Amino acid sequence: MLLCLISAVSPSVARWGTRGRRGAALPFNSIRCQNVTSTEGTAQSTVAPAAGQYRSSVLLPRTEFAMKISGQQLLDREIEIQRKCGFSELYSWQRARKAKKVFCLHDGPPYANGDPHVGHALNKILKDIRNRFEMLRGRQVHYIPGWDCHGLPIELKALGELGTSGLGPLQIREKARKFAEGAISRQRAAFQRWGVMADWDKCYYTFDGTYEAAQLKVFQEMHGKGLIYQDYKPVFWSPSSRTALAEAELEYNPHHVSKAIYATFPLATLPPKLALGTADLGDISVLVWTTQPWTIPANQAVCFMPNAQYSVVRRADNSQVFLVATERIASLSTLLGTELESVGTFTGLDLEGGICHHPTIPGKKVPLLPANHVTMGKGTGLVHTAPAHGMDDYSVASQFKLPVECIVNEEGKFTELAGAELHNLSVMEEGTDAVISMLKASGTLVSEEKCVHSYPYDWRSKQAVVIRPSKQWFIDTANLKDKAKDVLQKVRVVPESARGSLLAMLDRRTYWCISRQRSWGVPIPVFYHKETGEPLINTHTISHISKLFSEKGSDCWWELPMDSLLPPEVLKKSKEGDVTDYERGQDVLDIWFDSGASWAAVLQESDSTADVYVEGKDQIGGWFQSSLLTSVAVRNKAPYKSLVVHGFAVSEKGEKMSKSLGNVVDPDTVINGADDPSLSPAYGADVLRWWVAESNVFSEVQIGPTVLNSARDSINKLRNTLKFLLGNLQGFDPRTQAVDPKEMHYIDQYLLHQLREYSMKVTDAYSEFDNGRAIRVLQAFITRDLSSFYFSIIKDRLYCDPEDSLARRSCQTVLEEVLDALTRSIAPILPHLAEEVYLYAPGHDAEETVFRSGWVKSSSVWRRPGLEEAVEGACAIRDSFLSSIPGRNAAEYDLTIAIEPGLFFELMESLQEEPTSTCSQLTEMMMSSRTTLASALPRDLPADALISKGSFLINLEGGVIREDSAYSVAAVPTSMARCPRCRRHTAESADCLCPRCQTVVEGPH
Repeated sequence: MLLCLISAVSPSVARWGTRGRRGAALPFNSIRCQNVTSTEGTAQSTVAPAAGQYRSSVLLPRTEFAMKISGQQLLDREIEIQRKCGFSELYSWQRARKAKKVFCLHDGPPYANGDPHVGHALNKILKDIRNRFEMLRGRQVHYIPGWDCHGLPIELKALGELGTSGLGPLQIREKARKFAEGAISRQRAAFQRWGVMADWDKCYYTFDGTYEAAQLKVFQEMHGKGLIYQDYKPVFWSPSSRTALAEAELEYNPHHVSKAIYATFPLATLPPKLALGTADLGDISVLVWTTQPWTIPANQAVCFMPNAQYSVVRRADNSQVFLVATERIASLSTLLGTELESVGTFTGLDLEGGICHHPTIPGKKVPLLPANHVTMGKGTGLVHTAPAHGMDDYSVASQFKLPVECIVNEEGKFTELAGAELHNLSVMEEGTDAVISMLKASGTLVSEEKCVHSYPYDWRSKQAVVIRPSKQWFIDTANLKDKAKDVLQKVRVVPESARGSLLAMLDRRTYWCISRQRSWGVPIPVFYHKETGEPLINTHTISHISKLFSEKGSDCWWELPMDSLLPPEVLKKSKEGDVTDYERGQDVLDIWFDSGASWAAVLQESDSTADVYVEGKDQIGGWFQSSLLTSVAVRNKAPYKSLVVHGFAVSEKGEKMSKSLGNVVDPDTVINGADDPSLSPAYGADVLRWWVAESNVFSEVQIGPTVLNSARDSINKLRNTLKFLLGNLQGFDPRTQAVDPKEMHYIDQYLLHQLREYSMKVTDAYSEFDNGRAIRVLQAFITRDLSSFYFSIIKDRLYCDPEDSLARRSCQTVLEEVLDALTRSIAPILPHLAEEVYLYAPGHDAEETVFRSGWVKSSSVWRRPGLEEAVEGACAIRDSFLSSIPGRNAAEYDLTIAIEPGLFFELMESLQEEPTSTCSQLTEMMMSSRTTLASALPRDLPADALISKGSFLINLEGGVIREDSAYSVAAVPTSMARCPRCRRHTAESADCLCPRCQTVVEGPH
């Protein structure tokens, strides 16, 4: 209807298409916020209490939906919503429906070693928001929750103070399994209470036999390709846990204190070029620096940088002569408190051929060797090298065939090989002091100092680790890294800044130690010859063990006799001898290999490739990497298309949560409250979910009372808006009473257009994993487009027009569309609130739920040619008017709007056909008493008239239609009286109703 008016006014308007830039006297965004109060849920600001005979005729909002709900009532309501709306059946329902696309989010298994915490909440809710969004969009979601069930932390907690003393592997495993099952049960219950959508009866557990069998198949593939091998080399070793560790199982303590020393290795044989230039200097010693003095007895060489400059220097205070890197002389002089005089300079290559006396082992000599790992940042530029106790040291030993002699046992104590003076001393404690004493006694200790530096700790026991060699099983990551980095380039990483960390972690890993000397884990399927110690492991043995694990679980490794684990037919295929010649291995697999094989065990329905993995930043060197390496090794591709890397939950002050600091936030307390509600009220699950959604999850995520109170207040404000919408839809059925957009008021059509823009923005935000932006888009739409603009304009029509009038049904149709869109768009974040609103919402069957009825619905029909220009042009005029009467009521003024003939005038004319009107669409938007539209202001304006001016730029079809139109607005206090029913100044006298209200009260004839 209205578009017909536009077409009739100007042939050009009918051709209007895509909107271009527009201009106004003041920015458009400000026009809805001046002299307007947000009044959802109340009618008093527009319709004051009328006389008794009129009150019943005013259509005020009515709904049983509560604006605020708290305490036990809130908790009971959420539980009721979960039950009534089928939260527990939702995942199975959507898996059974037909869908064109599948969305797979693979769940990184949380560790089954404790109670649920806010880190779990952050991770699980973040995943659930995305899953619910994808499901609402019509995709079939593949999401199977899982748990990482093996490993030392579980074993240690299960055994407690008992330790492993006197317990066999099966006894240890039984206790660990029961502990893990208890933790899983508590965590699962919490995840369900948070509203996480899944089939909780069909989760995956890394201790299930079927999972373990799938894991062994990955192991078999990698072993068959030569990527898994056994070797004797240095590994990170935890004396506190008595096991080897992988890089991902380390924490670096930046405050670790070591006793650093400077010691000399006297040159027994000078390098030939050095001898020529220093013949008269007497004894020369190589000066080294180390933060690990306990490794000195294991020294096999001193390394130098081939391309660096080295100098022979003489101490001014005692005439000692040292060989050091030239660029370290100044620092060393300051450290020693004496001048160091350079008496000769050489290149690193000139040092080849030199041989040193060992400082603590009389008669032992060690060579000077070139090495690329030597740096000049600290120390002397010459590096003491103990191949058994350093990764770089071991590489030098491999190149130059040096002996690798381990002097440290599993407990972190010196072995007999270290000598009687050191035997059984703890290397990190009294052993270090003993070595320093030996250096003093030999006259080779130059200086001792405390050094605070970053040092690796066991992430479970929080104790320092050592590097020691042992016979372990390794994955050859050096042959996988390049391919892994190639496939990672095709993976989308959110945020993109995390990609660099992923690549750096891959570069750091030359090999991956996957064997652990524990009982609670998946046994490495290897047998050892009793006499030779040679391992027996091949595709036949692994296939057989994999089948047994699938049927019986991995306990059978210890339960079954050897002839069941290694039957004759397997031995025959392996071309080996009698089963009595072999014994089963005792090591288990690294838990990162357990979880890293989850793509093979869980994702068969999704071609073993997930759309996304979503985990914390600690998984950059953990699950993200182990999954990538195993997948690339087996099938040459990544197990994920996208990675989302989120931060950690921290206290409100940004501190790491700690019981000792008393800043731990328990998600159960957040939801259910504490014993004293004044200290910690019951917020419910939706507040916890809002906290996750609103936070910038790509940095550290703060949580505490201030954040939670803010989240609760935001939800209550949202409830207020939803209550206003529900209250004004009482008795309205959109299935039979909805108005066609073409017949709607312009402002209603415009709001549908804005609703379409909102739906596209919020959809984009969810799609980008930017839930915070989705919330900001939601709040901006409610505040700017609804509360401060649309609601203020339509309330008179909504409350005071005839109940079944086209004008009232027009705005009710829009309100229902808005309610539906808001409900669906908040559903991924606030599923309990969304379903609660849907129970009260009109237009659907009682058994229907939000999550079974789809995403936000919008129509391209809502984008009308010329619509924005007409409404926003009127709003530009209104903005000028409101600016001229600050603090006063717009309804008390008559307006005269003067626009020169042209396109802008024709647009305003389509909003008001008569020259003067109290009930036109233009008057409604001005919120004035009466509006006159003219081509010029009258000359006889009263003295108290307030005149404002502005301009509005119409720019259509990329500038094809462009017009900058000036306008003037004259505001004069109205002479009309206030109607006792609608409170608008449209009545002839104070005791009379206005014509509109008179018609309503009299009713149909």
